[in-house]
Amino acid sequence: MSRISSFFTTPGKGRKKRKALIAYLTVGFPSVAATLEVAPALVAGGCDMIELGIPFSDPLADGATIQRASHRALQQGITPQRCLEIASELRQRVDAPLIFMSYYNPLLHYGLEAFCAASSEAGIDGLIVPDLPPEEGAELEGLAERQRLDLIYLLAPTTTEERLRLVADRARGFIYVVSLKGVTGAREALPPDLEGFIARVRDVTSKPLCVGFGIATPEQARRVASLADGVIMGSRILDIVESSDQPAAAAGDFIQQIRKAMSPH
Repeated sequence: MSRISSFFTTPGKGRKKRKALIAYLTVGFPSVAATLEVAPALVAGGCDMIELGIPFSDPLADGATIQRASHRALQQGITPQRCLEIASELRQRVDAPLIFMSYYNPLLHYGLEAFCAASSEAGIDGLIVPDLPPEEGAELEGLAERQRLDLIYLLAPTTTEERLRLVADRARGFIYVVSLKGVTGAREALPPDLEGFIARVRDVTSKPLCVGFGIATPEQARRVASLADGVIMGSRILDIVESSDQPAAAAGDFIQQIRKAMSPH
């Protein structure tokens, strides 16, 4: 069983009722040192998994915040190879599952088999590839499974019933439920029909559901945690990291607020 799956299935340490809190960081933004300092601070603050974004020049699923972060990281020479090196160093600092988020092109350029092997060696537990549809994912699925990596698929509100069932069958670790139509980024409000969408997914699978896109406040995290098995936050964390003189402390404090809001009373 993978480290990701075991979080959702292994009781103890308060996990029986604990919902997963997953934080996204763009690797190398605003610096490598910041990534290596902020990730452990997030875990110490109550984060259960870290999603490490591999910078890409054309991040179609991402909004302005992550696009800007990716651009700055690329300007500083952050490559998939450098991301692997940073992940390996992070693995020495945190026990939490580490998940690479990458578009398909960088993986293909690196070599799918080589990238999966290198990711496993670096201590990565899963992969999220937002522009890889499940209909075209068989090769990467097989390579990832061989290296004991969970390939995590996304479901959007526009997903057809056929694809919903396909993702439910093929996803490993958890299913990434996209809360809204559009790209990533903090929102003032989440869609009013989010409950209905999650219920539609629940009808076809018992796999863990973690919701991302647009979640920016403790109140929004509380709402999502009441519906799903996990909350994924990214853009708001990057905003905090970028604007603070002490990014690790600021991000850690924010995650503590989110964790408190998600905790059952």
